[in-house]
Amino acid sequence: MNKSLLSTLGETRPVLIAGATASGKSALALDIAAQLGGVIVNADALQVYGGWRILTARPTAAEESRAPHTLYGHVPNHESYSVGDWLRDIGPILNGDKRPIIVGGTGLYFRALTEGLADIPPTPASIRAQSAELLFRGGLHTMLQDLDAETRARIDVQNPMRVARAWEVLQSTGQSIRSWQAKTPPPLLPLEACHALHLTSPVDWLNDRLKQRFDIMIAEGVLEEARSNLEAWDSRWQSSQAIGAPELIAHLQGQFSLDEAKTRAVTASSQFAKRQRTWFRKRMMSWQRYKADQL
Repeated sequence: MNKSLLSTLGETRPVLIAGATASGKSALALDIAAQLGGVIVNADALQVYGGWRILTARPTAAEESRAPHTLYGHVPNHESYSVGDWLRDIGPILNGDKRPIIVGGTGLYFRALTEGLADIPPTPASIRAQSAELLFRGGLHTMLQDLDAETRARIDVQNPMRVARAWEVLQSTGQSIRSWQAKTPPPLLPLEACHALHLTSPVDWLNDRLKQRFDIMIAEGVLEEARSNLEAWDSRWQSSQAIGAPELIAHLQGQFSLDEAKTRAVTASSQFAKRQRTWFRKRMMSWQRYKADQL
């Protein structure tokens, strides 16, 4: 670990670590916790699900034994989990007796934490069901057409979860998500009260790591993990958005070979990492940047 980085962190202020998938965020968080103390807090929207430990690269049991971890794997696969749910869960942790080291790749979590989150009323189950059915039938374009131009310009239109959330808010409240966001309350953890670290990474270096990581996942039993999720599999669930899950399930259903599943999963991971890098670069300009391949 970079000793000059460690020397800047002190022992009390919360640490935020953001970066693309496979950029080494969790390893850095564990090093900080092991050397300076603290509790590692998950800020990844898919690592919250209990059914996909290997596939979402959640910390191993050995890693969890080295430092306290929380908000990992605590949500059943069939349940929805929003950024508002995450903020409610993290609130007591911020007021605990251990310095939080908040790590993940879900930029919206960090943005809500440090900038505040609009108090949008809960979405009725019937609207969520309509949304899930639209996505299942390939209706992403239909959802986008219903949104106002400002909302379309401010969200990741390639991310079905973000589009669906904006669509659900409009359908259930009659107001755009942007109008709700304009009434955002103060943040739980202002950025100036943290050490905010953004891990950047060269494209080729990261893509090589993504390929290697999937091979490691195969060796660790990710195919068996997918098989355990096969009977209850529902592509409309939020947990089913885990990168590689649709590909592995399709392989188990006989649609294509394991090699093809791997190729498709690695491609999906690379595309996801590219979207993450773009989002972080635009939205985290005030964060301290460190090169992941040099830590």
